[in-house]
Amino acid sequence: MSQHRPVLFRGRHFEDVIILRCVRWYLRYSLSYRDLEERMAERGLPVDHVTIWRWVQRSAPLLNQRLGRELRHPNRSWRVDETYVKVAGNWTYLYRAVDSVGDTIDFMRSPQRDRTAAKLLLRLAWSGTGGIRPRVMNVDGHPA
Repeated sequence: MSQHRPVLFRGRHFEDVIILRCVRWYLRYSLSYRDLEERMAERGLPVDHVTIWRWVQRSAPLLNQRLGRELRHPNRSWRVDETYVKVAGNWTYLYRAVDSVGDTIDFMRSPQRDRTAAKLLLRLAWSGTGGIRPRVMNVDGHPA
């Protein structure tokens, strides 16, 4: 039985549908792990909140990777900018690319504000959109 399950669910005690439902509810709605534990208990499924946490930690990156390609369709008018933010006590540059509607295409942090960081952001953004390049790109005027 377990050999026919997808790799993501092998060795799991609960059914695939239950795991995906808990992960989806956690990612889509602002529910805590304990809220999900209570919802599952109402349905007769005694699932511990730590178990749900483990499911989310294992499944969320894979779901994001698989669904991100299909859900994100930015238009071809982009805005690219950077700002200086403090993360974990260290100042760093946050680069981001958004389309004209305001949907985030991609973002990245960099210790430097230079041409290399700007090019890396554009490469990441282009690869995340399936290679679709923008028709128009507005920048803040920094030489990088």
